[in-house]
Amino acid sequence: MNNLDEQKSADEARNAAQEAEKRESRKEWKDTFRFVIIAIILVIPIRLFIAQPFLVEGISMDPTFHNGEYLIVDEISYRFESPSRDDVIVFKYPCPNPASEAGLTQCDPASTKYFIKRIIGLPGEKVSVTDGVVTVSKPNGNGAFALGDSFLVNHDQSNMAQITLGSDEYFVMGDNRPQSFDSRSWGPVKRSAIVGRTILRVLPTGRAGFFPGFAKDIETATGTSTAGTR
Repeated sequence: MNNLDEQKSADEARNAAQEAEKRESRKEWKDTFRFVIIAIILVIPIRLFIAQPFLVEGISMDPTFHNGEYLIVDEISYRFESPSRDDVIVFKYPCPNPASEAGLTQCDPASTKYFIKRIIGLPGEKVSVTDGVVTVSKPNGNGAFALGDSFLVNHDQSNMAQITLGSDEYFVMGDNRPQSFDSRSWGPVKRSAIVGRTILRVLPTGRAGFFPGFAKDIETATGTSTAGTR
């Protein structure tokens, strides 16, 4: 009789332990599911409307940004303020109509390709390039100036006839002027094509920091005192 009672007690203890394990397992699954839901609720809006990652490809922004650097792009600031001269922006693949006018023979409006460049000219301004020197004329004849370029390491001798920017257009160029495919080739960027401005360099860790590419960062990187005229 005692043996039966002991066996029964052992079975009950084992069953209780198994039930406890099942409850703990269910709790872990519920916690994991809850975490995933919360992560989705938090991450997706941030990813879609506030910030998104961007991987630099190519050398058009050397030495400010190197190929393979990992950046975070601020998507929200331009909802409250206009882009400024010298801002480094990420924008959708430019696609003039017709594309052939700007040399984009395989332009695809649905392309997921993005470019990174620096804003040189603002809406309403006139921009021209003579032997590599960029001249910007203010709207309504309010003066003209040659854009400061002492932060540039690689200069060129390019030329471009003067163009007038529309009310929603920006003229952009790469910091590595001889190797940059930019507004000199395919024209201005529409405001609607701008994704945002660079706010954080994540990788490589040795160059990590906030607001990469802006005046202070360029001054540190090149030893110059200016990043151009705002």
